[in-house]
Amino acid sequence: MLDTKQQINIDFGLSDNQVEERMKAGFINTQEKSITKSYKEIFRDNVFTLFNLINALLASLIIFIGSFKNLLFLGVVISNLVIGIIQEIRAKRVLDKLSLITQPYLKVLRNGEIVKLHMEKLVIDDILLLSSGSQICADSIVKEGKVEVNESLLTGESDSIVKNVGDILYSGSFVVSGNAKVQVTHVGKDNYAQSILSDVKVFQKHKSQLRDSINFIIKSIGIVIIPVGILLFSKQFFISDASFADAVVSTVAALIGMIPEGLVLLTSIALAVGSINLARKKTLVQELYCIETLARVDTLFLDKTGTITEGNMRVEEVLTLIPHEYPTNEIIANMMAALADDNATAQAIRNYASHMEESYEVSYTLPFSSARKFSAVTFKDKGTYILGAYEFVNDHRQDNLIQMIHEQTQLGNRVLVLAHTNKEIIEDQIDKNNEIIALLILSDPIRKEAPATLDYFLSQGVTLKVISGDDPLTVHAIAKKAHLKDYENYIDMSKVKDEEIPEIVNSYTIFGRVSPIQKKLMIKAFKKQNHVTAMIGDGVNDVMALKEADCSISVAQGSEAAKSIANLVLLDNNFANMPRIVDEGRRVINNIQRAASLFLVKTTFSTILSILTLFFIQRYPFEPIQLTLISSLTIGIPSFFLALEANHSRVEGNFLLNVLSRALPGALCVVLSIIYVNILSAFVIKIPQDNMSTMCVLLTGACSLLVLYRVCYPFTTKRFLIFIIMTVGFVLAVIFMPKLFSLVRLSYMQFLFTVIGIVAIPFVMDLFFRCGKKFHIKEHILNVGK
Repeated sequence: MLDTKQQINIDFGLSDNQVEERMKAGFINTQEKSITKSYKEIFRDNVFTLFNLINALLASLIIFIGSFKNLLFLGVVISNLVIGIIQEIRAKRVLDKLSLITQPYLKVLRNGEIVKLHMEKLVIDDILLLSSGSQICADSIVKEGKVEVNESLLTGESDSIVKNVGDILYSGSFVVSGNAKVQVTHVGKDNYAQSILSDVKVFQKHKSQLRDSINFIIKSIGIVIIPVGILLFSKQFFISDASFADAVVSTVAALIGMIPEGLVLLTSIALAVGSINLARKKTLVQELYCIETLARVDTLFLDKTGTITEGNMRVEEVLTLIPHEYPTNEIIANMMAALADDNATAQAIRNYASHMEESYEVSYTLPFSSARKFSAVTFKDKGTYILGAYEFVNDHRQDNLIQMIHEQTQLGNRVLVLAHTNKEIIEDQIDKNNEIIALLILSDPIRKEAPATLDYFLSQGVTLKVISGDDPLTVHAIAKKAHLKDYENYIDMSKVKDEEIPEIVNSYTIFGRVSPIQKKLMIKAFKKQNHVTAMIGDGVNDVMALKEADCSISVAQGSEAAKSIANLVLLDNNFANMPRIVDEGRRVINNIQRAASLFLVKTTFSTILSILTLFFIQRYPFEPIQLTLISSLTIGIPSFFLALEANHSRVEGNFLLNVLSRALPGALCVVLSIIYVNILSAFVIKIPQDNMSTMCVLLTGACSLLVLYRVCYPFTTKRFLIFIIMTVGFVLAVIFMPKLFSLVRLSYMQFLFTVIGIVAIPFVMDLFFRCGKKFHIKEHILNVGK
């Protein structure tokens, strides 16, 4: 029995034998969450679906009556199944490989040495070394040092909490500032975060019109398909005196037509291919449906550092303002030695002071945090030195000092003040009645590609908001250098109350001195105005905003907390790739939307015809083999190619309404064509059932090809070839393979009436589109939906 209460040397950590002992006992930090499905889940989700079950039952009926040529629809079903599984496995392998780059690695003390281990390699009693930005991946207890942690992901509270020796750290929280040695107390499913998930089953799906619309279609069809099938068979067999075989064939044809069998496949393939294409652009997709959200984004929030600028801070100059007992550079060097801050600013100052002597005895440290905007160290017999933003460090206004800072910020430089007080730090509070002894001037070069990237988003109608913890004048100057539109509209958010945020977010482009909670509130305010928001952030101070945004983006060099929250991770840390990433999202959704309209033409006219057959039409006009011909050449094959082509226009409107508005006119044309043939047979010329079926196939094929024409327009070379090849293929199938598709030779009058119907189809379809626009039917449907 493993004794997990034994004392562990916090300077040595676990030995190899102790680690092995704990692994054998099962005390290892195994995680349940995975970015991608398992192979078992991929096969299960693709094979065991409602529509596959219905298709299997329909195929069994066709086999039972011996009409084997009508089993050709199974070729489409099996092809869909195989392609879907292959694409999902391909995407899984690519994403799993990339996700290894972004997985949390922690500093662990083992055998007296610091090693970097993946979070799932942790065992109970491991000694972890935490610092600013670290994600807490297992429940722990602080053994040495002090940290501030943010537990907002667990509790919803945004305030940082100070954790001292003996305090508990919960998995799912992250370190805001400080450093500490901690001992792991729980692992895997015993962690606090995992217990919450298992107890309340918390799971928040990514918002997606695409997924919700497709689920609505599938649910609606699933509800009506079985009762309609039973009623349709009963009507044709018991009332219309059709033979059992004919009734089965007609019923199967109707139900196959109602099933949008390729729509789910098309969506899965398009999203999987989108994920693979983004992976080639060094972007990891951690939430599949965020591709759609990215395509709809109209407001982008971004930090200055690492996006507009390179993120490589450097100290340009240190200006000593007044004589002091100790040299300025010596003070800075000792502060950096005492502090564990590891942000870009701290690294720049540490590099500047790396060659200087460190000799002061440390009494107390106060690490930098984005809420405080300063760090401080109390040295024995030397008082307290503070380094940070002037407004947060000193209460006394000094006009000459403010002027100096203003001049530097207008140049785009960041200015920190070094202050001194004889009073010690008490309960993480400093004496702000101090004296300023020096200014530190830092700069961050503009990215060469930043102006072009910003221009791209503005040209696409995306509103840009720059949010930063720096002085608004500094951010304003940098935005000006990057040629950002409306750079002159800036505000200091430290002077804005939280309740005022909804009123001012639309009035400014540049937001300086923004606190983490203000970032979140700004995004929430835009979402309430029905904007689709995206946030690019890399620090622990961005986590709450990233979680709030509709689409969250981080970088590989960002904090573990930011990467774990983000929907997308830029593995090359390059903001300039964002236009290509947005284009890929738009390509995927625009093409799904275009191709989905083809599928819904068949689903819609089949559903309407099934209902009409119950009450008005003698027999359902198609056999399964005939619908297979029509759907393969006018829907399945063209949609597969259309879903993979370039299409970078902005995604607007409701997905389901956009698709239905394109599909409904074509579907109504098919229904009118079938009614036209039935009226001819009833009142003009007597038409045998097989001849009626042939006429219906020709008219439906013409309608479907016209819908394909409208979907392909405006033509590119690829779209033109798709349309021509499908049209020629349909004509050749009718001429040379009529027996296979249960087509018969038409009489002169039957053929003449068919041609008249085909000629009328474009005018009728155009009339439907015009009426839809004139009477704003799309808007009325949307209002009813709301």
